[in-house]
Amino acid sequence: MTPPLANRELENAAMLEKLGVEPVRIELPFRLDHVNCFMAENDHGWTVIDAGLNNDRTREVWSDKLGDKKVTDILVTHYHPDHFGYAGGLQEKTGARVWMTEIDAQVGMAAWSASFLESIPGNYRTSGISEEQVAQMAKNTEEFKPLVSPLPQIDQYLKEGDSVKIGHFEYRVICTPGHSDGMICFYNEEQKTLFSADHILPKITPNISYWFHGNDDPLASYLSSLKKVRELDAEFVIPSHGKPFYGANQRIDELLTHHDIRLDETLETVQQALSIFEACEMLFHRPLTVHEMRFAVGETLAHLEYLRHRKECTRIMDNGIWRYEKV
Repeated sequence: MTPPLANRELENAAMLEKLGVEPVRIELPFRLDHVNCFMAENDHGWTVIDAGLNNDRTREVWSDKLGDKKVTDILVTHYHPDHFGYAGGLQEKTGARVWMTEIDAQVGMAAWSASFLESIPGNYRTSGISEEQVAQMAKNTEEFKPLVSPLPQIDQYLKEGDSVKIGHFEYRVICTPGHSDGMICFYNEEQKTLFSADHILPKITPNISYWFHGNDDPLASYLSSLKKVRELDAEFVIPSHGKPFYGANQRIDELLTHHDIRLDETLETVQQALSIFEACEMLFHRPLTVHEMRFAVGETLAHLEYLRHRKECTRIMDNGIWRYEKV
């Protein structure tokens, strides 16, 4: 008898074949060890969704997968390096058009400028992070710069409700801010299929971070985006990390519950005035790499700001450090 896991794998493969979509798994040098990109052929050539980091491994994977295929379009779901990084390099190689939202295109272009990178240590300091860790975290951020170079030329901005052809079907662009300010998913009503990017993941909770720029309440946007996608009642979900799965709404409900619990934990943590970093250390109970610490602090701040916007905690500047306290 075929075990259930193998059955699911066969179901997923059959569904992806029906959609005319080929997954392209690209390794990442982090605990989250891969990103799922995709390629699909239509009447005019091949469309690629997301591109991976610009490194040797990514270039090798795409070279093997694409060969001499005609790539006409690269759709970028959001500006984070593991999705956006090789978009410029792949565009140079193929001559393809690059599509993404205007919000994330602007952030993606600005995020690696000298002025933007120079502003980051100040944000770390106001979060209560030690100078030694500030230096480590700033260096870790700088190390991503070659992994997103060259930057792509954005040929078309994607907007809510736009229609894009992916494989055998047309998909509607769904704007889902939260994980990034300009993040998008793609949805086909006929097949009840959602390319969920990093908005809904099967096993882990997408990172929702804030660093004192852009949307000042990203967690509120994320929760609203989850409820918006819930109305679609998508059946087949194709995420950017992890394997495809069935039942978007069950996973959405789990994510909403997770953040309700995490908000309660965060509020209880700031019974007395704490820096963002102090709160983070109390909320995360396992050793974190420098890379992971950046995400953990940003996520803690996003939860604190959500509570502050709802007047459940206050924020004061104390000797150059932001401190939060439950009302």
